Amino acid sequence: MEDIKIIQVKQSVFQNNDEDANRLREALKKDKTFLLNLMSSPGSGKTSVLLAVAKELSGRLKMAVMEADIDSAVDTAAMLEAGVHSIQIHTGGMCHLDADMTRQGLKEVGYADYDLVVLENVGNLVCPAEFDTGAVKNMTILSVPEGHDKPLKYPLMYQTSHLLVINKTDVLPYFDFDTQKVEEYAKMRNPNIDILYVSAKTGEGIPALADWIYKNVQAWNN
Repeated sequence: MEDIKIIQVKQSVFQNNDEDANRLREALKKDKTFLLNLMSSPGSGKTSVLLAVAKELSGRLKMAVMEADIDSAVDTAAMLEAGVHSIQIHTGGMCHLDADMTRQGLKEVGYADYDLVVLENVGNLVCPAEFDTGAVKNMTILSVPEGHDKPLKYPLMYQTSHLLVINKTDVLPYFDFDTQKVEEYAKMRNPNIDILYVSAKTGEGIPALADWIYKNVQAWNN
């Protein structure tokens, strides 16, 4: 039997989007606005973590949030109720945002008035990682119930993320989640990825996460 030949295509099929994303970053730099792209699977706790971080950063950074979903506005409602300026982006069935879609959202949110804008991307571990949104940094959340093997199964998510946040540490005793393995697997995909542990429910680790964001925003604006 003839061996199977595997051909790797290395040229980006998203070249136009990548160029657009770079232009968007240049505009953000000029206006001293830091865009953080937050990605994860549904149910990982993106909104809960953001609410906790917003409270921690209150008085330190002027923050806004763009909530991206296929439908509904429940997360935006939660943000607004907490006093965080937020808008809802409906993707029309698409499982990701690209640079131009992000630009439209930034325009609506009035990004130039904010130090930090967080894009809470569509809940998905595949599509969002494939598209450069123009963000300064990418952050991904992995919750304990999802298991420590996700970096092995969804490599691009971890290759493109600057920060991995392990959420729901309060339930670690009840799940077979190996922290050493998750760090090993994540570093296998991206040796430079930062890793933080938090619990949006108890507040554990939230100050450290807020500090990470604050330091990166300050570095971007200087």
